[in-house]
Amino acid sequence: MKIIHFADLHLGVESYGQIDPATGLSSRLLEFLSALDQLIDFATENKVDLVLFCGDAYKSRDPSQTQQRELAKRINRLSNNGIATLLLIGNHDLPNATGRATTTEIFDTLSVKNVYIANRPDIFKIVTPNGTIQIVSLPWLRRSVLLNREDTKKLDFDQINIKMQEVLTNIISAKAKELDPKLPSVLAAHVWVSGSQIGSEKSMTIGQEHVLLPSNVAHPAFDYIALGHIHRHQVLSHNPPAIYAGSLGRLDFGDEGDDKGFYLIEIEPDTETGKTQTTFEFHTVDGRRFITINANIDPTDTDPTATVLKAIAEQENGVSDSIVRLLISLPQELEGQLRDGDINSALAEAHYHTITMDIRRESRLRLNSRSAEEITPIQALKAYLESTKGSPERIKLLLEYGERLIEEERAR
Repeated sequence: MKIIHFADLHLGVESYGQIDPATGLSSRLLEFLSALDQLIDFATENKVDLVLFCGDAYKSRDPSQTQQRELAKRINRLSNNGIATLLLIGNHDLPNATGRATTTEIFDTLSVKNVYIANRPDIFKIVTPNGTIQIVSLPWLRRSVLLNREDTKKLDFDQINIKMQEVLTNIISAKAKELDPKLPSVLAAHVWVSGSQIGSEKSMTIGQEHVLLPSNVAHPAFDYIALGHIHRHQVLSHNPPAIYAGSLGRLDFGDEGDDKGFYLIEIEPDTETGKTQTTFEFHTVDGRRFITINANIDPTDTDPTATVLKAIAEQENGVSDSIVRLLISLPQELEGQLRDGDINSALAEAHYHTITMDIRRESRLRLNSRSAEEITPIQALKAYLESTKGSPERIKLLLEYGERLIEEERAR
C-alpha cells in the first residue's frame, strides 16, 4: 500500500510576490499550486492508494473563492483518478466561531467521491486498490472543545497545557483500542510535538498553543504517525515512524534552508512475522528559493558598494528568480557612499528583493555621566586615551603633549 503524506499547504500566502500578468493571480499562489500539482502528478504516475493531508489548507480561515476553486480542481483530479484523499483540519482551517463551516467541509457536503474530511477525532476505514487501511484522525481542537470552564477556572497556561495533553493522549489511546489489529493503521494528527525543530510556522502562530510529548503520539498500535503543523520536515521517531511532512512550499525566510516536499510511505505485510513493515522516503518538489545575503562593511572600506556587489555575485547559484533579502551593515560615515542604483541593478533578476541597512553609529564618549560637550578638552583627551587601554606611561606622555598643544592653541 502506497500513501502520500503532506501538510501545511497554506494557499493564500502572497508575501514577497507579484501579480502574474497572464493570470492576474499572485505569483506566490501559483507557486504553491505548482508544488501541489507536482505531488498529484507523482501520485497518479506511481498509482498511490491514499493521499493523506495533515491540515492547514489555506493561510486564512476565510479563503477567497479563487483559492477554493484552485484547491477543488486538484482534489477533484485525485478523486477522478481513483485515489482516496483524507483532509485533516488544521488550526488555520477552523472558523472564527463554532457552528461555522471549516475551510474544507464543502467536499463532505457535496459527497465528493474518494474524499474524506476529518474535523473531529474519529476512525476512518478506507478501502483502496491494495486493501483497507484504518486512519485515526486528530485534527486541531480548540481548548473550549476539550476543556470546560470549570476545568480551567484557576489554572495558568502551563497547567492548562498539561490538562490538554492528558485529554488528547486519552483520545489517541481510546481510538487505538478500537482498531482492528489485522489491518494497517495510521494516526493523522495536526499537533505541536515537543522537541520538533520549528520553521516558518512561528510567524503564523495563532494565539497560545498546547504541546504534546513524543510519547503521547508514538503509540505502538500505529504503523505510521503522520503529523502536520510544524513546517520543517523531520522524523521524530522510527518505531513507529512519527514524521512531520513540513510545509509543501517555502512560506518565508524561516524556511530558507529547508527542502520542501512530501513523504511516500509504503506499508506491506511481513509474511514471516505476520506484522506489517513500514518504509518512508522524502520526495522534494521544485519551489522558489529564499536567499539571505549579508554584506558587512569595514570602516576602512574605500568602496563599500563594490563590497556589497561582491557579496551578491558570490551566491553559488545566483539570485535569478529567487526571493532575496540583502542585509548591509556599515558605519554611519560610509552610508552616503553606497550607490543604490548599482545595488538594485545587481538584484534586478531576483523575483523579489528587499534591502535592509544596519547603520553602526559610534556612541558618544561620556565621563562621569557627562557628554563630551560638557567637559574640558583635556578631560576629553584623558577619557579618550584611557578608553584605548594603553599603558599608563604612554597615556601620561600623550597627555603632556596634548596639554601643550591645547595651551598653544589658546595662546593664539
